Amino acid sequence: MRVQPQTGVTSLSEMTIRGLLIGVIITVIFTAANVYFGLKAGLTFSTSIPAAVISMAILRGFPGATMQENNIVQTVASAAGTLSSIIFVLPGLIIVGWWTGFPFWMSFGICAAGGILGVMYTIPLRRALVTDSDLPYPEGVACAEVLKVGSNPASAEAADSVEAGGTGLKAVVMGSIVSAVFYVIVQTKIFASDVAQYFHFGNKGAASGFDFSLSFALFAIGHLVGLSVGIAMLVGALIGWGWAVPHFTLLHPAAGAAADLAQGAWSHYVRFVGAGAIGVAAIWTLGTLVKPVIGGLSGAMAASRVRKAGQADTLPRTEHDIPIGMVGLVSLVCLIPVAWLLWHFSVISGLGSHALLLTLGGVVFVVIMGFLVSTVCGYMAGLIGSSNSPLSGIGILVVVIAALLLVLGVKSLMPADTGKALVAFALFVTSIVFAVASIANNNLQDLKTGQLVDATPSKQQWALVIGVIAGALIIPPVLDLLNHAYGFVGAPGVNPARALPAPQAGLISALAQGVIQNNIDWWLIGMGGVIGVASIVFDAILKRTTKSARLPPLAIGLGIYLPTSTTLMVVVGAVVGWWFNRRADRTPKPEAAKQLGVLLASGLIVGESLLGVVIAAVVAFSGNASPLALVGPGFETASIWIGGIAFVAVTFVLYRWIERLAQK
Repeated sequence: MRVQPQTGVTSLSEMTIRGLLIGVIITVIFTAANVYFGLKAGLTFSTSIPAAVISMAILRGFPGATMQENNIVQTVASAAGTLSSIIFVLPGLIIVGWWTGFPFWMSFGICAAGGILGVMYTIPLRRALVTDSDLPYPEGVACAEVLKVGSNPASAEAADSVEAGGTGLKAVVMGSIVSAVFYVIVQTKIFASDVAQYFHFGNKGAASGFDFSLSFALFAIGHLVGLSVGIAMLVGALIGWGWAVPHFTLLHPAAGAAADLAQGAWSHYVRFVGAGAIGVAAIWTLGTLVKPVIGGLSGAMAASRVRKAGQADTLPRTEHDIPIGMVGLVSLVCLIPVAWLLWHFSVISGLGSHALLLTLGGVVFVVIMGFLVSTVCGYMAGLIGSSNSPLSGIGILVVVIAALLLVLGVKSLMPADTGKALVAFALFVTSIVFAVASIANNNLQDLKTGQLVDATPSKQQWALVIGVIAGALIIPPVLDLLNHAYGFVGAPGVNPARALPAPQAGLISALAQGVIQNNIDWWLIGMGGVIGVASIVFDAILKRTTKSARLPPLAIGLGIYLPTSTTLMVVVGAVVGWWFNRRADRTPKPEAAKQLGVLLASGLIVGESLLGVVIAAVVAFSGNASPLALVGPGFETASIWIGGIAFVAVTFVLYRWIERLAQK
């Protein structure tokens, strides 16, 4: 590495051909696994940390490899973990019976044009949401810690701290091994995957329950996001499952098992309440971000003026974004295929008589909604991480707004039999905005990692563009393959016993149909909006009357919207992480202990993420939903006790080990 003494600009190996190739290969593999996993389980997993680990293992054998080069690899590959979230919307066109397959160039265009717009839109947000923000960015921080401890200790990046020394590496490796081994045992069914209990109470058929997922990755996310976010998510879960689920099971009594009734109430009613709360919190978040976003844009314009004056070398390398003029140009170029896609879809859908209106309105919708959701998704990713950010909640809000605009502006001009075509158009334009949102959800997380490892933002931004294109090439054929092999639940003519659930796509397509056919329950979304307003007011009171206590409104909305299988273990991790940090403050080396706690949490995410990719690939190619199962359904009760006790015991041992390690 060479430092220019007068400008502080550093020259180092960062964006290399080998790094880009490794990143593209990882992107293709992880995207295929993520598409199947998301359609099967309704979840996608972040690929940044696994990609960083794989990259370090490969590049270690090459001369001149740097931490920043490994960072570029994970930046390219991170597109696999987020762009694959397009499966939350695009299969809706199959479910409503409009498509029978996924046309390659149309599907590729949605993913590529929307994804690149997502990269461009988040560039002026970097200063507001990363550089000048105290958002925790749990996955970005975890990935940076992994890159630090995996770097060559003899390099100039290595510092005299646990992150760069052997002690920190031990914490990451131990966390990775433990979470990977635990995950494998869960797949054998000897350990249960979760501890769940559903029950009736009262004499009128009310039902509710809880579900603790025995996931060290979710536990580690909780450690990294901190106590405020964890408690806010708990408040949301209590609103959802302590009040809303029992309330709606009482309002809509039915016979059946408590689990079926509770899950049905959550799926059909409570999620919409959560979507309303998220919507209000998101609008509030946008309002609070207006000033810093304007500041970020001003900073970007100032940097552009410095470059035009021929003084780019006076800017620190870590402030070199893609120039704002280039951002505008690339954004305009991306809008050309967006306009063509909207026009072409209008014509082939029987809406050709109003194709110009739909195209112009659709482009304006993509531009405005794309930027708004980029801001909200970037903030949510900074708050709780990319993997746990409720992108489907954003999809719900976008499709409702798109469908409402079609009803108000176009439906009255159309024949009565074009309702289905309007539903399809609403899903189509939503999928473009969703591609923007998915990448925005990821890009700022990557830029946070880059900030912590002294990377050049512009190189990361171009690297993510490459990752978007690679992911967009693989998503359509994988979706087409899965559609023809299994189909999606709710689609015409599929076998429900074999079909993939695709839960978010089913929900979003149902919403589009409900709005355009005027049979949606607005009361539920309005109820969530009231809860969102109350959350904002309460958080403002806490901010004024306490030193540090906060309940982020978005996190409360997340707690209502997300299943307890996700939220409760995040809450547990947040509480345990807070307890550990309090204990660390009473030790001779508190900062070392806290750093090792972060590294341990990073390792826990790495191990489960890597094995999640492997198991997802095995499931996808074998067709066996439980390829490692060693025991049958009769072992379920025993597996819950064994798995639960093992999880608690392993957690206690790991944190005690970290405490002792910090003092050495």
